[in-house]
Amino acid sequence: MVGGAGYMAGKHRAQSQEAEQQQEQGQDDRISTLEQQQAAPQQVAAPQTAAPAGGASIVDKLKELSDLKSSGALNDAQFEQAKAQLLGGG
Repeated sequence: MVGGAGYMAGKHRAQSQEAEQQQEQGQDDRISTLEQQQAAPQQVAAPQTAAPAGGASIVDKLKELSDLKSSGALNDAQFEQAKAQLLGGG
């Protein structure tokens, strides 16, 4: 009878550990999904603002980016990313 109780206790402990691992994996998956969702808008915003303006020169495009930054439409990071893309470095 003692052996049966030990078996049941071990089985219960293994099930508990498995449930904890599944819960941790679910949390990791949710965190990864949230991180991807938060990163996506930043990746989309810069290319839209750095789109060519109908054959304008690079100087004109840089001035446009600068104006967008000055008006508050772009933050510093978005401005730098768009500028790097425009100049071929990003």
